[in-house]
This record gives sequence, C-alpha cells and structure tokens, in this order.
Amino acid sequence: MGLPITIHPYNGPVTVRFLDVVIASTTKALELREAGHDPVLYIPFDDIYFVHLEKTQTHTHCPFKGDASYWRVTGQGEAANDTMWSYEDPKIEVNQIKGYGAFDARKVTFEGLEGARQVLP
Repeated sequence: MGLPITIHPYNGPVTVRFLDVVIASTTKALELREAGHDPVLYIPFDDIYFVHLEKTQTHTHCPFKGDASYWRVTGQGEAANDTMWSYEDPKIEVNQIKGYGAFDARKVTFEGLEGARQVLP
C-alpha cells in the first residue's frame, strides 16, 4: 500500500487573512490531499508575512508527514494561538511541503479557494 498523500500545485491565487490583516498571499500554493481528510493548502514561506506570526512551543506528530511546528498569529490587537503549522523537516515522501505553512480555517479566512477546505494536521 502506497502513501495515502498526494501533493499538487494549486491552480489559482490564495490570500489568507486574520481579521482584516493579510497574513499570506500566493499563486504558488500546494494542495495536499490525505486519505480520509479534506484537502489542505500549503503556502510557501516566501509568501507568508511572518511579521504577524510568532512560533509557539506546540508540536504534533503525523506518521506520514513527520513533526509539525506551530505559530501564533496577531493582528488588529487580537491573537490566535497555533494558527499556522509547518513540517520544517518533513518525511522524504512529502518533502515538497518543506518551507511551506498551512493555516487553521477556524482562525483565518481564505480568498481564492475553489473547493479546497483547510483542516488540522
């Protein structure tokens, strides 16, 4: 049985907002599909505005992707913990997502999505 994950370029622009603050904007997102989960968009670090993010101590483990690190987002005087995650040293099978971050759709809004929905890792 193969890896239950596929990764492909997402076709189109994506903007991520926390309240009214743009925290990411890209035309280079990757769409990760994992068996049993909704698709997740991963945004290149170069297109994420880290001025609004602060790394937290939270870490989780996925047997297929590896260990995820998390970031807190701030903007307009508000904050939300563990809003973005990234596999900074992913397993070789999903190495395409190295240098990319994904966002918790319960804490941010997305513009430009066509059927993709963000989920937690």
